[in-house]
Amino acid sequence: MSKLTFKIIECPRDAMQGRKDFIPTDAKIDYLNRLLTVGFEAIDCGSFVSPKAIPQMADTKEVLDHIDKTNSTSKLSVVVANKSGAMKAAEHEKVDIIGFPFSISESFQQYNTNKSREEAFEMVKEINKIAIDNGKHMLIYLSMAFGNPYGETWNEEIVKEWSKKMADLGISSINLSDTIGVADEKTIVDLFQNLIPHYPEIEFGAHFHTVYTDWHTKVKAAYDNGCRRFDGAIKGLGGCPMSKSDMVGNMPTEKLISFANEHKETHGLNLFDFESAWNVSLRTFGLV
Repeated sequence: MSKLTFKIIECPRDAMQGRKDFIPTDAKIDYLNRLLTVGFEAIDCGSFVSPKAIPQMADTKEVLDHIDKTNSTSKLSVVVANKSGAMKAAEHEKVDIIGFPFSISESFQQYNTNKSREEAFEMVKEINKIAIDNGKHMLIYLSMAFGNPYGETWNEEIVKEWSKKMADLGISSINLSDTIGVADEKTIVDLFQNLIPHYPEIEFGAHFHTVYTDWHTKVKAAYDNGCRRFDGAIKGLGGCPMSKSDMVGNMPTEKLISFANEHKETHGLNLFDFESAWNVSLRTFGLV
């Protein structure tokens, strides 16, 4: 298989987690099994967090127990918010990647994980050790990376400062996360243009939340400045239920595929299997 030059990560967790109606566990298993045939670099499939905080993800362990990744090249990623969740993720043999949402916004960090930034950074150290000890890979979602709606100071230097702290821990994967869809072209350009050359040991990805019409501007700005790893969700479903802002959607996966094809990048996806997964997604999310 050719080396991927454009990595697409499908995020059913992000698509599902804010829905009020509980998606049956069997439906989640069926959907994830379809996604595992497509060839995504990774699938963000669930989270080990408090079911009170995210009820939709209460069945993540059961879902993982029953999905079949035997013939899939995709890695499975989950999100955790504390050491307990990290231990559960680390103990599951099907989990490859443990993600932690670290916000450069003090308010959002408190809102999201009930911790200050410094407390959350100490948690990053503990979770990273758990991941290493159990042969897992750690991923940091650097949320509010493109702006802050809480009236707190935000600038690119803060993003760079926290990226350096993560790099000093040996973290090699950071997703710059546009939590509430405020990223503009200039900010995207400036961040990727500065961070990627400065920290070659880190793979910086883009986790954009966006209105449907702005997807191309955001992807192109990141792509033109070295980003080759993008999170998406079929039809742009989902967003961030922990944000107080009006939810905007995820980056539509189908648009990422079109962009990669247009730029003759190798994304590794089987488009027939993607179409099949697309059809299952419509059923899973009650769109048919």
